[in-house]
Amino acid sequence: MTRRTGICLAVLVAALTLPSLASALPTVKFKVIPVPIPGFPHTGYILGAGTALKTEYEIEGNEYDGSPPPIIAIKFYLPNGTQLHPSGFPTCSKPLLEQFGPVKCPKSSAAGPVGRALGYVTFGGERVEEAVEISSFYAPGGGFEFFSDGHSPVSLEILSGGRFKRLSGAGGFSQELEVEVPLVESVPGAPYASVKTIDVVAGSAYRSHGKTIYYGRVPARCPAGGFPVRSEVTFAENGEISRPETVSVAYTAPCPRK
Repeated sequence: MTRRTGICLAVLVAALTLPSLASALPTVKFKVIPVPIPGFPHTGYILGAGTALKTEYEIEGNEYDGSPPPIIAIKFYLPNGTQLHPSGFPTCSKPLLEQFGPVKCPKSSAAGPVGRALGYVTFGGERVEEAVEISSFYAPGGGFEFFSDGHSPVSLEILSGGRFKRLSGAGGFSQELEVEVPLVESVPGAPYASVKTIDVVAGSAYRSHGKTIYYGRVPARCPAGGFPVRSEVTFAENGEISRPETVSVAYTAPCPRK
């Protein structure tokens, strides 16, 4: 064996034995709070009661031009015993939102108050923050349509849809909401917009023939230790959909007081 061959083999062995360096992932914090539905007493975080859900995300990272990579999907898992009743709620369709925005949606199709998000866009060659309003609506066939609207420093309109899927109860979860998020350029040719925080409330009720219909209800029983809730946030590494990276995060909501 020549000296050069020995050196090459040593380098190869070292490369094979060193631990692989995984790409860094953003840090995601996640929280869910059942809250009262305005105008409907005895709602909120009460076992078996109608409720709306306040969902909060905090995302930290600098992997994508000094900000977290863009989000392309979010999965949200509801605990066993959660009851959903989408029938009878007015809806707003994706084509209507694409053509006119929220202005043409029936007022009663709103799934909750206007939410907020803080994101990053590229403007003037720099990565800067932008505040966005999120309007949520019930979608035909169940689920939600989300219309995100930003005005400064760049104009943004982002339409994303979420659909529920029943689960078997494994892991303590009965429903999965999957939201698909499109990639959005800040300005033509610039890096895609990304997200720092999300704060959304969804869930409402209506009265019909003397009865109150709630879109969602808190489970009637709380397991020991509280309700498990989980989310999976999928990012496009370097802004490429073909390179998804998923961060899973769990949250346990303490049992409500009796």
